[in-house]
Amino acid sequence: MYFLSYFAFFKSNNVLLKYAGRYFMLFVLLGGCTRQKCDDCLNQPAGSAFFPTEVGRFVEYDVREEGYTLDGSVAIRQYQLKEVVAERYTDPTGQAAYRIARFRRNADGQRWQADSTITLRILTDYAVRNENGKDYVKMLFPPAERNVWNGNLYNNAGEDNYELKNVNKPYTTGTTTFDQTAMVIQQNDSTLVNQDKRVEVYAVGVGLVYRERIQLQFCSSSPACVGKAKIDFGNRQYFRFKAAGKE
Repeated sequence: MYFLSYFAFFKSNNVLLKYAGRYFMLFVLLGGCTRQKCDDCLNQPAGSAFFPTEVGRFVEYDVREEGYTLDGSVAIRQYQLKEVVAERYTDPTGQAAYRIARFRRNADGQRWQADSTITLRILTDYAVRNENGKDYVKMLFPPAERNVWNGNLYNNAGEDNYELKNVNKPYTTGTTTFDQTAMVIQQNDSTLVNQDKRVEVYAVGVGLVYRERIQLQFCSSSPACVGKAKIDFGNRQYFRFKAAGKE
């Protein structure tokens, strides 16, 4: 009698432990994000609208890179990139994924040359883009002002919190204004000795329209140069929307 009662208790608690474990894992996966309510939910674009996946869709960018070295030299490179949604396929987990082919050229009129391949997955809660062999969570769905999430949720690079701002607001880059955009602040830190700024802007129906990446180390070797923003080394990179369409 006591043995049967003990067995029944143990079995029921095993079931409870099993489900508790599942809920705990779900909590761990989602606990790194902070969701805010949207101000105007009826007119709020769906998160997937910021990541068009129609095969043949492309976006072109003007890119400028500035490299700073300790000897004081500055290397400036300017070129163009083109990203094309090349195909839709099913990944090993059974989810839909998209292969994005990237091409490069130095100036207008030149032929595009194959550069690299990127993959994109649109999940229920996230847009995940694989760049340089690592998955980055580019946006938390549904998009809402001041949403915060771990951009490195699907890689082992350590926690890196992104924040969403200016959701559904217009944004101008160059001579083009987009009516509905969202800005992702990946990092925006600046001290007397360094600066780390990473910002991306997405537009509805287009995708990425602006990217800014600044990682600089300022002079700190003597009191005379501290706080003067004198660059020792580092780099700046800017992507600016040039054109979009369908092939």
